[in-house]
Amino acid sequence: MPNRPHHPQPAPDGADPRAIHTLYRISTLIGKTEDPKVALRHILEDLVSTFHAASGSVALLNPDTGRLEVEVQHGLPLDASDDLPLRLGQGITGWVAFHGKPLLIPDVAADSRYVRIRPEVRCEMAVPMLETLQVIEEASQVIGVINLDSDVLGAFTSADLRLLEQLAAEVTAVMQRLWEIQHLRGKARQLEGLIGNGLSLVAQLDEHDLAEKIVRDSRHVMQTRACALYLHDSTRGTARLAAFADTDAHATTRTLQNAAEFNVDDGVIAAAIHTRKAIEFANIRSPEFRELPDIPADDRLYSALVVPLVREDETIGAFALFTDRPHRFSNDEKRLAAALAALGLVALQNARLYARVFQSEESLRKSEQLTTLGLLAAEIAHEIRNPLTVIKLLFGSLSLEFPEGDLRRTDTRVIGEKLDQLEAIVSRVLNFAKAPASVHSQWNASDIIADTIVLIRLKLAQSKIQLHFAPPPAPLTVEAHKGQIQQVLLNLLLNATQAMPTGGRIDIDARGTTRDGASLLLIDVTDTGPGIPETLREKIFESFLSGRADGTGLGLGIAKRIMRSHHGDIELVSTSPAGTTMRITLPLLAQT
Repeated sequence: MPNRPHHPQPAPDGADPRAIHTLYRISTLIGKTEDPKVALRHILEDLVSTFHAASGSVALLNPDTGRLEVEVQHGLPLDASDDLPLRLGQGITGWVAFHGKPLLIPDVAADSRYVRIRPEVRCEMAVPMLETLQVIEEASQVIGVINLDSDVLGAFTSADLRLLEQLAAEVTAVMQRLWEIQHLRGKARQLEGLIGNGLSLVAQLDEHDLAEKIVRDSRHVMQTRACALYLHDSTRGTARLAAFADTDAHATTRTLQNAAEFNVDDGVIAAAIHTRKAIEFANIRSPEFRELPDIPADDRLYSALVVPLVREDETIGAFALFTDRPHRFSNDEKRLAAALAALGLVALQNARLYARVFQSEESLRKSEQLTTLGLLAAEIAHEIRNPLTVIKLLFGSLSLEFPEGDLRRTDTRVIGEKLDQLEAIVSRVLNFAKAPASVHSQWNASDIIADTIVLIRLKLAQSKIQLHFAPPPAPLTVEAHKGQIQQVLLNLLLNATQAMPTGGRIDIDARGTTRDGASLLLIDVTDTGPGIPETLREKIFESFLSGRADGTGLGLGIAKRIMRSHHGDIELVSTSPAGTTMRITLPLLAQT
């Protein structure tokens, strides 16, 4: 509250005796109430009594609409909700506001400017409430009009008009002081809200919940109809509605349901995003705003303020406030909105940093698991090597020979290859720290697939699964470690088998293609299982992730590393309740 005391306007010598008492009553209102509307009501009652008026009103100029709106009235047939807005120059009150001069009308019936509200009115006088500008002391601007009516012709005199003009100056001074007090108290409440917001936002770590809290608390602090938070993807040039709060819960629900990603240049937030400055829109109900994708689904919204969320050299989003009436945002409101946006930005960064730290900790835990697993694998490999060597020697000494066309001949060859592969795996584990020798050779992709099918044919028969593979007409040659590629294929086939416990079908399709000038081999493995759960789709190639209770979560992670070591890849092409398709990609050798 200001320190300097308020002194009432002095009454000049020989002034109207009514002035002293009325001025005193008006000036003492500052100590009796801090509510401007209550004070105006007391003032109007006092003026009506002093001048023996039948009715009266105090109308204030709305800077947003440029119209006079009745703040308080006495004796007029107006509903409490009807503020009877008048344009400047309209009626006696509008004329006084437009010209900034007092006006006395002894007979309203003889004046064309008069707007009839109460039929009994015969005489009217009105004076402007003039606010002295701080920049130019001699200049003043109209902030309102005091109007008094009488049911008697010529009831008011020029002396009454002069006294009302003098009293209006005191009323203006008192009201400005009360408005200043109200403004300061509002600023204090906003500051408390800002501090409270900051403390609560920093404690919120989930980004979705945080966005909802930002718009909810900001709408409350700014006392607006609605508030929205948009996040910007600079790499794609798009934006999306992250959170929205409206005083109407149905409007909030409709807006969130209709929200979709949109091109940032198509939205109302585009100017704020590109200029990195707060942008104000006086009327978003106008036709050019109707089809914009980021205008909320609430027809009552009128004016908007959009504040960008700027982090160093990047604009990560925008913060928008909406009112349900014509409103011009003051500099104080813009500064407060910018402060709320900055708090929201810091909180969002904090939540994202926390998420990254959490992911890093998870990666570290997995790295520790992999290290432990590596040590354990080396120990197991050492224990396996000796019995494996014995098995290989004994198998070789059996000298099993079967005629051409006998399936056992193929089985014998495959067993020998698998024993060699097991020995190579054990050696690779034991010599993990050494540079591996290159064991890549040129292979026909159809031969690798066919030999892999032989390994799993009994498992497929037991599981009642049909496997279909039609070799491509032309050979597709790759340079690869056959055993490792078979290991990847086996992993995919076993996963598909386990996804269909009651039977099903697996299709293998191998074909060549060209991508960015490079020749590639594509091997698609498609099953008719129930599909991969949505929560696991983005993480299926991570180590220790498994959708089965008996799974280790290593299969696809190892397969991914094998394919990358071959300059290829493995990926999920599609998955749904109708089945899943996984794809292996390898470089193709040029055909000679």
